[in-house]
Amino acid sequence: MTDLAARICAGDVRSVARAISLIERNDSSVVGLLSELYPYSGKAYRVGITGPPGAGKSTLTGRLAACFRRAGNSVGVLAVDITSPFTGGALLGDRIRMQALTADPGVFIRSMGNGGQAGGLCRAAQDAVRVMEAMGKEVVLVETAGAGQTEVDVVHQVDAVVLVLVPESGDEIQVLKAGVLEIADVIALNKSDRPGADTLVRELGEMVHGQGEMDGWETPLVRTVATEGRGVEDVFEKLEAYRVHLNTGGRLARLRGVQAKREVKERLREVVLARLDARWDAGEMEAAVAEVCGGGKDPYRVAMEVARGYV
Repeated sequence: MTDLAARICAGDVRSVARAISLIERNDSSVVGLLSELYPYSGKAYRVGITGPPGAGKSTLTGRLAACFRRAGNSVGVLAVDITSPFTGGALLGDRIRMQALTADPGVFIRSMGNGGQAGGLCRAAQDAVRVMEAMGKEVVLVETAGAGQTEVDVVHQVDAVVLVLVPESGDEIQVLKAGVLEIADVIALNKSDRPGADTLVRELGEMVHGQGEMDGWETPLVRTVATEGRGVEDVFEKLEAYRVHLNTGGRLARLRGVQAKREVKERLREVVLARLDARWDAGEMEAAVAEVCGGGKDPYRVAMEVARGYV
């Protein structure tokens, strides 16, 4: 094992931070490092916190982290921020809002820019979670940059999903029904002291009723005011109950298996495309494009010929 990997497994915070920075930069050493760390990952309870911008995800994440700490768990928090248009880095707003946790040695917090990527997460998030697991974190909370109807990438990387909504989300519920609402394992109606909360609770209750009949888990709806801590303990208890549910009947193993299959396919695509880009030079590309534009070939045939020759 390399020195960096050994220090990460020993829980060295500086080494973990360095590794995640290497992941964000897509450094050439990352693949080897992650391969070394992989056997030491996978043991944490991975919880995604998603929902529209302004729903209070950061506040709820911080409160949940405190709940898990009181229960004796070592906690990692990965907060995926909107990428700064000026620096290309994370805006770090989430970490600022979780300052109360920074003095706790049992909590490791990292903000990461989403690189403008849709889906609420970023390409490096899954690898960063594994680094936190290798350092010994027993629970990893993954807060997305904000999700809409189709931005559900978080479900492919975590064990449980908390969907955070606010009363103002009422007009969007019919849209959510076809997308992100379906991935929720727990729904937190935050800022529930605002007007419209009662109506939204009724609408959400109707939508999720019977949704988990096949699996035996009906998505609970919890009213919260995260800034005051109200309802947060209830969300925590629902997450703990869902953890028990996952660990019965082989559910967690099946979920992780589906996620692993998807990940292998995605990483294979990345490797193949990278090798193709490296081997197919600009001259060949221009020649192929010229043939297509000149009518000599169509793009479908060109793609098949390239695939046969390079892959």
